[in-house]
Amino acid sequence: MTKKQILIFLIGASVASVVLRLLPHPANVTPMAALALFSGVYGTKVSKWVLALPIVLMAGTDLIVGTYHWQVMIAVYASFLAIAGIGLLVQRMKNVGTITLGTLGGTLLFFLATNAAVWAFSGMYQLNLAGLMLSYAMAIPFLKLSLVGDLFYTAVFFGMYEFLKNYGVFRLVQRI
Repeated sequence: MTKKQILIFLIGASVASVVLRLLPHPANVTPMAALALFSGVYGTKVSKWVLALPIVLMAGTDLIVGTYHWQVMIAVYASFLAIAGIGLLVQRMKNVGTITLGTLGGTLLFFLATNAAVWAFSGMYQLNLAGLMLSYAMAIPFLKLSLVGDLFYTAVFFGMYEFLKNYGVFRLVQRI
């Protein structure tokens, strides 16, 4: 696909991500991690600044849905930037397996980083190993939801991209 086609897809995926984040949804079931991974895999063909796209969208929607401890927010944003970085690694050898591993790795990274930040900065847990483990244990239901959401939205974004590239509107435009 051309840079213009990737940009058009990213705009559509971004609009969908914002709308889906603002609509009621189960906790942690949003397309933001999938968008971050996709940005790392394909977005850098447009611009390296695309890696920041999920952070910009998160920050913008956080102004609407609400904010929380700034230290935790930094962990959230940094996690999405790291997931985009995972996308850069996947880009070198992209296939269903590496995209799936990238998704699982990103979900786990997000879980570990954000819950460590909750442990360290929320005041909800004792600042010792037992408190950290309790923070992770209490967040396991959110991890399950994140896995479901991240795998689903990654399949949607990457699947739709490949479909459009091979059979969709973009392919028709290239023939004309």
